[in-house]
Amino acid sequence: MPLSKEQKQNILKDLNEKIEKQKSIAFVDFKGLKVKDLSVLRKKIKEVGGSFQVAKKTLIKLALEKFNLKLDKELEGEIALIFAFEDPILPLKEAFKFSQANTNIKFLAGFFEGKFIEKEEVLTLAQLPSKDELLTRLVWTIQSPISGLVNVLQGNLRNLVYVLSQISPKVNQ
Repeated sequence: MPLSKEQKQNILKDLNEKIEKQKSIAFVDFKGLKVKDLSVLRKKIKEVGGSFQVAKKTLIKLALEKFNLKLDKELEGEIALIFAFEDPILPLKEAFKFSQANTNIKFLAGFFEGKFIEKEEVLTLAQLPSKDELLTRLVWTIQSPISGLVNVLQGNLRNLVYVLSQISPKVNQ
């Protein structure tokens, strides 16, 4: 059933608002995805500060043109947009995890930092460790040499105490 002009304007307005606030956008083909699975995906993306929106290709192009974002290729299939509002990668990671279990969702392209990126780059971003994971690795990397030094210094003290305890009984005799 075709959308009325008013419905199209509302969708376009919603897309414009989301594009204005986004940190990254991914385009996915969801052809063959069941409604139940679609709602699960929407919920997971929303939990990490993103949004999953289905829209017609012409409305997507109109919304993107308003912000001088141009698609370098034609999108095929039934198109949905994944918007990231807080963390630019977490919604992509959630969609990627979902796509591992459900092959009906396929990444097509995206925008990251205002630049068009191909499917391979979107997948690379989606597989990156999260910001928290990277910070944890950084702290561990900085902490590792320090804790090694502490262990070496404690080893010398332990050995000194051990030698003194060995000498102590002989002195008392």
